[in-house]
Amino acid sequence: MALTISTDNLESLLQAEQPLVIDFWAEWCGPCRSIGPVVEELATAYEGRVTIGKCDVDENNAVAVKYSIRNIPTILFIKGGEVMDRQVGACSKEALQAKIEKLL
Repeated sequence: MALTISTDNLESLLQAEQPLVIDFWAEWCGPCRSIGPVVEELATAYEGRVTIGKCDVDENNAVAVKYSIRNIPTILFIKGGEVMDRQVGACSKEALQAKIEKLL
């Protein structure tokens, strides 16, 4: 299951050894809701190797501002605290898997 990412746990996740994938979303966003189940599947598939979480931009505006999130859904792929890649807009599960595999 995807982790809930907020201002409270972001820094500790960035300092962890595992790569981090953050799905920036909002409840009212249709494309966010359509990609949500895919993010959940990937969180289960990569459990123990990659931390995959969701960040609600309405509840965690400071995190969205930190990463200059202007459109949702936006998915960031982070390794060693640095953003290595980003996906703006909904996409296929295969496209997300390919970006996650690059982090490993």
